[in-house]
Amino acid sequence: MKNKYYLLTVLLFISFHACVQKTYKRVVVVELLVKGKKDIQTVGIRGNGKPLSWDTDFPLAPVVKDSLYRTTITAFTGYKFAECKFTVNGEFELNNKPDRRVEFSQGDTTFFKAVFNEQ
Repeated sequence: MKNKYYLLTVLLFISFHACVQKTYKRVVVVELLVKGKKDIQTVGIRGNGKPLSWDTDFPLAPVVKDSLYRTTITAFTGYKFAECKFTVNGEFELNNKPDRRVEFSQGDTTFFKAVFNEQ
């Protein structure tokens, strides 16, 4: 009976570790151009996979006020892409349209440039 429990424990241990996907460090430099909006208070990106979330903004900093914003996101993931949308003053872009898809590059850093509310 002890041998059965031991064998079951070993099999469970192996199955849990066999399902773990290898993760990679992903660095994404995000640049967002915002056209035709004035008095911008906040610009953010939301999406799947930490550190992003669909509930709160990951902030972008102004490079050129009311025009160009940038941030760098570092994540550890096994996925080859992420999905996201931008917000300006809390307003989501691309309403009723698919999320943006960021394909991670094979190199050290992915550069992702976008225009607010344009796909």
